[in-house]
Amino acid sequence: MSDSQPQQQPSHSPRSGRGDGGGHGHLRPAGHGNAAAAESTTLLLAGARLTDGRTVDVRLSGGRIQAVGTAGSLPAPAISRVDLSGYLLLPAPVEPHAHGDTALTADGEGPVSHTPDEVQRRATEAALLQLGHGATAVRSHVRIGDVHGLGPMEAVLQARRSLRGLTDLTAVAFPRLLTGVAGADGLAMLRDAVKMGASVIGGCPDLDPDPTGFLEAVLELAAEHGCPVDLHTDGDDPARLSRLAAMAGGLRPGVSLGPCGGLSRLPLDVAARAADQLAAAGVRVICLPQGDCAALERRGLRTAPVRLLRAAGVRVAAGSGALRDAGNPVGRGDPLEAAYLLASQGGLRPMEAYDAISAAAREAMGLPEVRVEAGFPAELLAVRGDRIAGVLSLAYSRIVIHRGRVVARTSAVREYCDSAVAVALDLPRQGRMEPGP
Repeated sequence: MSDSQPQQQPSHSPRSGRGDGGGHGHLRPAGHGNAAAAESTTLLLAGARLTDGRTVDVRLSGGRIQAVGTAGSLPAPAISRVDLSGYLLLPAPVEPHAHGDTALTADGEGPVSHTPDEVQRRATEAALLQLGHGATAVRSHVRIGDVHGLGPMEAVLQARRSLRGLTDLTAVAFPRLLTGVAGADGLAMLRDAVKMGASVIGGCPDLDPDPTGFLEAVLELAAEHGCPVDLHTDGDDPARLSRLAAMAGGLRPGVSLGPCGGLSRLPLDVAARAADQLAAAGVRVICLPQGDCAALERRGLRTAPVRLLRAAGVRVAAGSGALRDAGNPVGRGDPLEAAYLLASQGGLRPMEAYDAISAAAREAMGLPEVRVEAGFPAELLAVRGDRIAGVLSLAYSRIVIHRGRVVARTSAVREYCDSAVAVALDLPRQGRMEPGP
C-alpha cells in the first residue's frame, strides 16, 4: 500500500508572462467535480532546463508526462503554456516526515488546542506551506490515544480530503503505548485508526516500557493490513536496532526509521555494524537534517550519519520534521532546505542531496518513480536557476506541478538600486521598470 490515493484535480489558467514569474497565472481552488476536465487538460512547459544541461519543452496530459522535446519542437495549439525560461525542471520533492497535527503551534499562548477544527486547520495550512516549497505529497505522523483519542486522526483525514487535487496528504497512526495494561487501549485505538484511513503505522518504541513488544505489535498489525511501517527512534541503542532489523526483514511494503540521530553518537564500528544490519533487512532511514521532532526527547541534535548509511547500502531519505512546533520553533518544512543541509553539512553531492528528498523519499512513501521523461507521473518542480547546486543555494522562485496541473507558485523579485556597480556587473533585475508604488 502506498501513501498516495487517487485525487481530483484543480483547474488553473496559466498565462505566459515575463520576469521572474515564468508565466504566472491565476490559480483557482480545487474542486470535486472537475476531475474529468483536469485529466483531459494538456499543459506545455516551454523552455525548461534539465539537469543534464538540455533546454526542452515538456507536454503534460492526463496527469503524466506525454512528451519531451527540444525547445520549440512540440506543437502546442490551443493548450495551456507555462514559460519556464530560466528555470530548472526537476522531479518534485515529497515530505516523508511531517507532524501536521502539532505544526504551527510554537507561537501560541497557553496549552496547544487539539480540537478537531484546530488540528484540521493546522494540518491543512502546514501541507499548503510545504506544497508551496514543492512537496506534492506529505506523510504526516498523527498522535492518537491519551485524552485526545482519535480526534486528531479524524481531523487530519478530513484535511486530506479537503486538499485533494492540490497535494497528497497521508496519515501515520502514532500511538504512545502498545504493551502492558496501558497499551491495550493504544493497540485497540491503533486498529481503529487503520480502519478509519491511516495508511501507515508508526509510533516510537523508545517510549514504550517494552520496546520489543511494541515492535512486535506494530509489525503484526502492519502485516495483517498490508501497511507500511514508519517508526521514530533515536537509534542510539544498537541492540534494539539489531532486533528491529531481524524482525522487520522481509516485511512488505516496508519499514522506515527516523530520525536516527543517535547513530552519529555511537562508536564508528558499532554504527557501521548497525547500518549493515539495516541494509540487509531493507529498512530505510528517514533523516531530519533540520533537527529532531517533538516526538523524541532531545538528546543532542545530531543528524543521522548519512554517508555511513549510504555506504552500507541503506536507502536514505530526508524529511523536514518539525514545522514551527515544540520540536523546532523556526522549522520551515522546506524539502530543499533539507537537501541544502545534506549538501552543505552532510557530505553529499548536490544531486545526491536532492535525491534524498525526491527519488528516495518517494520510494520510502511507496510512490511511483518520477523522471522528466515521457510516461512518468507529472509531479514536477521548476526552480529559478540553471544547476542543482545553485537551486539548493538560492531556491527562491518555484512553480509546483501536481498531477499535471500547476498548483502553487512562489515568485521572488530581486532589485538593485541604480548604481554604477550594479550597472557595471550587469546584475539580474526582475521587476517593473516603470515608476509605481
